[in-house]
Amino acid sequence: MQEKKARERLCDSLKQVAEEIDRVQEESTQYKAKQSSEEYFVQASSSAKVIMNGKNNMVGRRDERERMMAELTRGFSGELKVIPIVGMGGIGKTTLAKEVFNDAFIRSHFGVRAWATISQEHNVKDILVSLLHSTKEKDDTVNTEDESKLADMLQKSLKSRRYLIVLDDMWSDKAWDDVRLCFPSENNGSRILLTTRNTEVACSAGTTNMSLPIGIMCPVESWGLFKSAAFVNEALPTEFETVGKQIVDQCQGLPLTIVVVAGLLSKSKRTIEVWGSVAKDVKSFFTNDPDEQCLHVLGLSYNHLTSDLKACLLYFEFFQEDSEVSVKRLVRLWIAEGFLKLEGDLEEEAKNRLQDLVDRCLVLVSQRSADGRKIKTCRIHDLVHELCLREAQSQNFLFIRNDKTESVPRVGSRWISIQKSRKTGVEFQDEHWFRSLTHKLCWLIRTPTDDDNSPLRRIRSIFLFAAPSLSNNSNLELCHLNVIRVLDLSFSSFPLQILSLFLLRYLSFSTRNSFGIPGELRKLLNLQTFIVRGPVSSFIKFPELIWEATQLRHLKLRNLYLPDPPSSSIDGERNLF
Repeated sequence: MQEKKARERLCDSLKQVAEEIDRVQEESTQYKAKQSSEEYFVQASSSAKVIMNGKNNMVGRRDERERMMAELTRGFSGELKVIPIVGMGGIGKTTLAKEVFNDAFIRSHFGVRAWATISQEHNVKDILVSLLHSTKEKDDTVNTEDESKLADMLQKSLKSRRYLIVLDDMWSDKAWDDVRLCFPSENNGSRILLTTRNTEVACSAGTTNMSLPIGIMCPVESWGLFKSAAFVNEALPTEFETVGKQIVDQCQGLPLTIVVVAGLLSKSKRTIEVWGSVAKDVKSFFTNDPDEQCLHVLGLSYNHLTSDLKACLLYFEFFQEDSEVSVKRLVRLWIAEGFLKLEGDLEEEAKNRLQDLVDRCLVLVSQRSADGRKIKTCRIHDLVHELCLREAQSQNFLFIRNDKTESVPRVGSRWISIQKSRKTGVEFQDEHWFRSLTHKLCWLIRTPTDDDNSPLRRIRSIFLFAAPSLSNNSNLELCHLNVIRVLDLSFSSFPLQILSLFLLRYLSFSTRNSFGIPGELRKLLNLQTFIVRGPVSSFIKFPELIWEATQLRHLKLRNLYLPDPPSSSIDGERNLF
């Protein structure tokens, strides 16, 4: 009896301690939130960057930020809570989520933080892999596990830890239902933050009374955001203020529209005439549909790009929607495609092109290096994706083939992207499905013709996404693609047909097997980048003749045997790795 009373007293004491900790924690949240806002954060979207002033403080959204900080950090105990941020596209949901996610106080409050972008066509495995990459030490074997194993791994990695999970851009209840059981609830103050345009999703997934609606910016906030983006670290000349406010008024308080216009003006000749012309254009786009108006403004910014910048931006359509793209990969692809002048340091020039697109708010920065100076990965906003897809297809640059399209490339198409719909949980491992998808494409490639009206006459690049192991890609008979510059496919062994593609500059393929690279690879005199992706067990052997491939600058493989170069062939400027 005495032991029972002692346990009850101990329990009461512990509850009092927890309540006192919660009280102190809540009182200090606001102060520390303001203090930590001065901290630099490594991961930041481009939208977040332009909504920051010189001190890295967010322009506007103070009330929303303070409420979010309070909800996230209220208490060291308590059940798991789901907090939705709700609002239209381009309103700043992701920017706000990034701001609090990278806050120094938030980093110290939660033992683990993880972020996943859901996208309109979600894939459960992609979501789980993204989260696991944040919650576990880097482990490449994660990519090879099935969904049930990944779900179990994620739950175990979060168990007994206070965590913050961000699920960005959730479009449907199903996406939430597919992953919600992976998140343990242990009364330790863990939080899930999700962003969505759909109020029904917010009501279904969110904890009662926890939704945070994001509305349009007020005129004062809109003007502050515009000035920060158009005149970074500069005072706004008086003569530009009147026309600038006219432009901002037409943007209807939508942050994405504001920063895109400001980015355009920051790169334009600074004259009243130019600003007046832009103001006239923006006014002509006025509509009661903010999304439609934003698309018009994005189109205006796109039309002001040089031809090489247009090509660089449209190239993002090669990748699946909402994909984070490695800057190293993107730069090498741009160079291989010939988007840059063949002079000087091409990689540095490509990075300058990327920075230009970032400054114009057309490309979002996903991750930066530890010192914040270099962009590691990037992506484009949903609305920019919509614009680029429309432009790429109208100009017949890009043909996308997936399990929802049965057409073939039109005459003159230059890029082919073969994609697996993310809605389908089944991976690309079913060769029957792959053959049905590419049957007509294979037939076109196998049928050599000198006809200028051949759909594949001008194909310069082919990408195959989500295909880890396929054995019959040899059916493509690549030798007929005589102007191809970029190939990213999947093979069980090295395809000898590639050796006849003399204009090839970028070669990347997936494999599950070990094999040797033929010495004839040296015949590809224009090859600059060679990448082989595969499991840890795969082993690639290179012959000594590889050193005669004089243009080869980038070599990336998991396990390889690379012979020592002959002393006469050592080139100090190469970057083989």
